[in-house]
Amino acid sequence: MTDVAAMNDVELARHIAETAGRLLVELQNSGLFDGKALGKAGDRTANAFIMEALKTNRPDDAILSEEEANDTARCSVSRVWIVDPLDGTREYGERRTDWAVHIALAIDGEPVIGAVALPGVPLTLCSGRPASVPATPGKLRMLVSRTRPAAEAVAVAESLDAELVPMGSAGAKAMAVIRGEADIYLHSGGQYEWDNCAPAAVAIAAGLHVSRIDGSPLTYNHENPYLPDLLICPKPLAESVMGALAEYETIKQSA
Repeated sequence: MTDVAAMNDVELARHIAETAGRLLVELQNSGLFDGKALGKAGDRTANAFIMEALKTNRPDDAILSEEEANDTARCSVSRVWIVDPLDGTREYGERRTDWAVHIALAIDGEPVIGAVALPGVPLTLCSGRPASVPATPGKLRMLVSRTRPAAEAVAVAESLDAELVPMGSAGAKAMAVIRGEADIYLHSGGQYEWDNCAPAAVAIAAGLHVSRIDGSPLTYNHENPYLPDLLICPKPLAESVMGALAEYETIKQSA
């Protein structure tokens, strides 16, 4: 039996993410739900488990979850768990593999600890076990949304002669960079803190460049959890990506 009481924060984050992932796979395999109903059941089931697990094991910490009401009392608390119980609900409902479970701990607004489970793979990456990011094999690969690629990302990809790689959830995209399946994750289409806190923590631990698309740092536990954009890539690529983005913005404003 796992000694949960002896776990540190990163071990707990990983354990909760992996357990939630197993529950979600079991739900998929139950045959009781399909499509949108499966996605809704997954959101609710994973959230209920994660909330109970965190409240039981870290009762003094605050929690911000996509599936819970935004209690801004958390803003006065140093330690805040920021979770997305099922990132990529559509992909989960479609029984794809590019969905994730995000468990993060922000301390004084910094993304200190993160675990991202990819149960469809299956694989879990966390900040406590930093991955070694493979070298770029040749032509750059830019991750974009499966259904609504952002104009900024498409323009940057054209400027850098990068191949577009459509993928589902934010967690799956960020982990694809860490795993060497892609090189650049530039998102400008709108996100919330739960979409990118855990991926950011894992990517930072892996030694990647992680920021807003203007280069400013990602900070968390704000009253309004809207955090619309981010850039994750190897550090040597960051300047080129932000330069191409600035050029695109200049052209757009002068048009």
